[in-house]
Amino acid sequence: MVPVAPVALEKHGVRLEPLSVEHETDLAAAAADGQLWKLWYTSVPELAGTRGYIDAALDGQRAGHMLPWAVRDLTTRTIAGSTRYHDIVPAADRVEIGYTWYAQRWQKSHVNTACKLLLLAHAFEALGCKVVGLRTDNFNFESQRAIEALGAKKDGVIRHHHPRRDGTVRDTVIYSILATEWPDVKRHLELRLKRHGS
Repeated sequence: MVPVAPVALEKHGVRLEPLSVEHETDLAAAAADGQLWKLWYTSVPELAGTRGYIDAALDGQRAGHMLPWAVRDLTTRTIAGSTRYHDIVPAADRVEIGYTWYAQRWQKSHVNTACKLLLLAHAFEALGCKVVGLRTDNFNFESQRAIEALGAKKDGVIRHHHPRRDGTVRDTVIYSILATEWPDVKRHLELRLKRHGS
């Protein structure tokens, strides 16, 4: 696997920009669209916590186990949300895609499909990953449906796995896409974007 490093990825009407403190105001505005921090099963920061959210992501990047982006819609030039690689394991040729969220206006639009296509293509075609993982809270049913709609396979559920912000502990649903499955997943996502007109 090629070493992971910050890179801008752009296509299909979106640009993934390496996350920086300069994104703080725009990221806070995106989270405010729908008050996304009120969803107790997600990691969306409250407005006052946006800088801390960015700092933690950049700490993870410096430690070598995260690579975060801000998601920009190119039609409106606005920040739509954020996503990242995490749990990067070079020895296993593996990254996971997560910490993904979008302002309410961009949910159920082309943005998520475009971002996943960019992230998966970069992982498999540029980095040489053998597998890309995705995970979500057992109560985030919308996220589970979206991950399954990508073509990812459900690996299982890790019970009582990770603390939520409210102090409860979630079960984590784990999915993956293998490099051998990538050509079919890519074709599927490109067809979805054509239907969106992107």
